[in-house]
Amino acid sequence: MEPAETLELQCALAWPPVTGRWLGTWWFRAAGGFTGRANTALAIGDPGVPVTEALERVCEFAHSHGLEPAVQAVQHGPVERALAARGWVPNVAHEAGHEVSVLVGPLGGPAETARILGEPTPGWWELCAGTTEPSEAQRHVLTTAPALGYGVVEAGTETVGAVRAAVVDDVLHVSRLAVAPAYRRKGLAADLMAAAGAWAGARGATRCALQVSVANAPALALYHRLGFTEHHRYRYWVPATPACEDRSP
Repeated sequence: MEPAETLELQCALAWPPVTGRWLGTWWFRAAGGFTGRANTALAIGDPGVPVTEALERVCEFAHSHGLEPAVQAVQHGPVERALAARGWVPNVAHEAGHEVSVLVGPLGGPAETARILGEPTPGWWELCAGTTEPSEAQRHVLTTAPALGYGVVEAGTETVGAVRAAVVDDVLHVSRLAVAPAYRRKGLAADLMAAAGAWAGARGATRCALQVSVANAPALALYHRLGFTEHHRYRYWVPATPACEDRSP
């Protein structure tokens, strides 16, 4: 099994920010506030400077993009210990859940009704982003990656299921899996996963990875049924006031 940091980077490359900056192997990210993953510093490995200085730069970068400073770190890893020692705390107020399980599993396939498109449709946007008019940040994050596919299940002219599939190296990264309420518990989520797996396998992927809040019990149950297991967890951390004040004039 590869280190958690390796898989974290592959997942991050499948979910690119609008603006990014590297500090050693730490990646500062900003995307107009659209998702925690695209608006935090991915703190893996060595920033190349003392951690205290690295965190000061995290704060400066976040403030320069109108964001509250936050760090994404592998749970129980050395970065978490360094964060705690410098007055940072887990962001328990994070709306989508501050503790996330990273799961790995088989590609699956073939699909019965789901198919993978080369471009997102209005119905895909509606299910995956909650709008048919995505913001610049939403459009960038969701339509940028080395290889992308947009999974859909359609009932007549209506899109009733959707998923985003991205391939980085040999990993299929799945996100934004959604099924319209009236069509749930009909196997559409599993079929979307199968379609994504078959599509990714044809593009060199050998396994699948995804990220789910530990509080999302229905999603975790679905993925466990599909053969996924937990690889590791990460958490979002924020500075305790006034450890990271905005110093801009």
